[in-house]
Amino acid sequence: MRLVRHHPNPPYQPGPSQGSTAAAGANRLNLLLSHADWQHDQWADRLEPLLTPMGIQAHRAPDARAASRLLDSTPIHLAIVDLSVPLEGSTPLAEAGWKILELLASAQADQAPTLVIRRRRSAREQIQEMNAALRLGAFAVLDRPKEPSDFELLLEVLRRALTRHYQGRWPTA
Repeated sequence: MRLVRHHPNPPYQPGPSQGSTAAAGANRLNLLLSHADWQHDQWADRLEPLLTPMGIQAHRAPDARAASRLLDSTPIHLAIVDLSVPLEGSTPLAEAGWKILELLASAQADQAPTLVIRRRRSAREQIQEMNAALRLGAFAVLDRPKEPSDFELLLEVLRRALTRHYQGRWPTA
């Protein structure tokens, strides 16, 4: 079963002036993909192959320190931040996704659209997390994807974030 319907004209392809360099890796949209790799279900492993054909280069950050190094070295056009990502290493000592959101908010004058992934919690905690994430500039807050319909929703929200932030144009480095 396919996880998402194929879109024959994916948005955010390089324009004609950019030629075939996008296929070689240039002019790609850079995505910060932070995820807690200590978790059993690797949603990020399932998401990345869906993004690559659309010209999105996922730069994975399994912890907050890796995300910080990535922000220092690579222009980020879009971010997906898992709130339960650890500060450093692969053990769930403390959730450091909030640290990444703060880094994104302060790293760039024009903050990259950010989607926040949260684990399922109580309704009250979910509302508190959503409000805090939106205050830090998140475009949307979603539950961790598990089902094919969750991935379809995630891809649709990514499309909306890109459309709103970049007005249908390929972002520049």
